[in-house]
Amino acid sequence: MSTKYETGNVVTGKVTGIQPYGAFVALDENTQGLVHISEITHGFVKDVNEHLSVGDEVNVKVLSVDEAAGKISLSIRATEEPPAEEPKAAAAVKKPKRRQGSVKPAPATEAAPTGFNTLKDKLEEWIEQSERQDLIKK
Repeated sequence: MSTKYETGNVVTGKVTGIQPYGAFVALDENTQGLVHISEITHGFVKDVNEHLSVGDEVNVKVLSVDEAAGKISLSIRATEEPPAEEPKAAAAVKKPKRRQGSVKPAPATEAAPTGFNTLKDKLEEWIEQSERQDLIKK
């Protein structure tokens, strides 16, 4: 592997292969790196093929170089400006903010406990036990 690629460099490469997890980009005849699916573009990428095709020329930023393993991590997203406003689909999913104090408490009801002792009943039982002299260890 060539040592001419350093972290932070922006270079032009050609997409040589596409996998579900990302795209391989040739930086020169002897060097190739991987653009992980999360580094293809800003926002969510479900299918790499919707954004890239084999043979596309792309600008990539070198994220890391592992000489020992012979791997270069690349990013297309780092070479692009982030979107000025959030996508409309994401805005439609956003929940409205609640105003403080707008949650109404549930009405208090005295329901019969089912299956387990309530904390109130247990607390009364523990208080009675703590006052019994025959249960106190000496």
